[in-house]
Amino acid sequence: MPHSAPTIPSDRIQALDTVRGFALLGILLMNILAFGLPSRAYFDPSVDGALSGADFGVFFVVDLLVEGVMRAVFSMLFGVGIALVASRETRVGIYYRRQCLLLGIGLVDTFVLLWTGDILVSYALAGMVLYVCRNWRPRNLGIAAGCIFAYLAIVYATIFLVLSWGPVQATAVQTRIEAGQAVSAEDRARLDAWVELQAAVHPPESIRAREALKFEGSYRQSFVANAEEAGEMYTLVLPVFAIWDAAACMLLGMALYKTGFFQGLYSLRRYTLVAILGFACGLTVNGFELAMKIGSGYAPQWVSGASVFTSDLGRVSMALGFVCVAMIAWQCDWFARPRRVLAAVGRMALTNYILQSVFGLVIFHDFGLGLWNELARHQLYYIVLAEWAVLIWFSSWWLGRYRFGPLEWLWRSLTYGRMMHRTRDSAQL
Repeated sequence: MPHSAPTIPSDRIQALDTVRGFALLGILLMNILAFGLPSRAYFDPSVDGALSGADFGVFFVVDLLVEGVMRAVFSMLFGVGIALVASRETRVGIYYRRQCLLLGIGLVDTFVLLWTGDILVSYALAGMVLYVCRNWRPRNLGIAAGCIFAYLAIVYATIFLVLSWGPVQATAVQTRIEAGQAVSAEDRARLDAWVELQAAVHPPESIRAREALKFEGSYRQSFVANAEEAGEMYTLVLPVFAIWDAAACMLLGMALYKTGFFQGLYSLRRYTLVAILGFACGLTVNGFELAMKIGSGYAPQWVSGASVFTSDLGRVSMALGFVCVAMIAWQCDWFARPRRVLAAVGRMALTNYILQSVFGLVIFHDFGLGLWNELARHQLYYIVLAEWAVLIWFSSWWLGRYRFGPLEWLWRSLTYGRMMHRTRDSAQL
């Protein structure tokens, strides 16, 4: 039986670390909206009045280039991690212990750090299932990913139709009820479903007050309000959307890794072609969706966050384009210093991801600086730049002294059941 141990720095694929660091920093471009503004503003700029000037400009650029893209890259890289585990013949018990620990970290992120946008829980649960796919051929992995993307597109299209036609049908049923006319059980069920869905798209005052309490109450009050919201996320969003979203991209990442895509093994010409096609498709799809959002006056079916069936096509295409650019830069040895900096951030991805939640807690909650819903949309990106600077400096400083990031060291030590040496000059246990 092979000796199980974590990957040491000299064995890491530097291109992967660079892409992971790029995605980790990029995720904050979207997450900052959920940290600093009401949750509906994440997709709908009319919520915070970002309809002109610098605020609208920020919305336009971020929605076109970033929304969902970095999450797709991050998810694909997690799939790469599963493929790497298989190639190193790690024992199955080690793998599932690793996933359970990741689940625990995700639950701490959600409930202790009050971040309901956490993705680690989804990754941990999806990864537990996808381990059985680790030895599949790339073609089969790609087919499985395509099937899940098709499922998500059907779900999104269904919600889109309901949001588009639901108000008309619900109004007709309500009119008949108010007129004293009999309505069928099917019509009444349709009305009830619309009322429930409308509450999700246009939250009632009680839900908006609970969200405000998450940021403006004491820690105890915020904990309770956040736990209620997280419970709803885990019973609806997680099983219907989040796990499948993660699983599809993870399967795609596994397939691409097995073809050499993430190792920089494609030819320069091939990476260039994929980049051109990815950006062309992604910008076309994202541009269309953005035009419909603006042209419809931010109608619910375009800004609900789970109703545009083309969204995965646009964001995954853009993600592949960005990864190809990173691989081209790596092959041509362009931007050596920025790549080293991003690689350091990527090697400490777990630590840096949790640090973003810590920053969110300190900066936006009332028991910190209390800046939730106090800044204009474009001002939030000054905070993003400051956080990037801190994460880049901290990652470079820490890895100049230690082999692993703090949470990476803890995660590995608990996974392998022994304390890993931390200093760079330590021998591997």
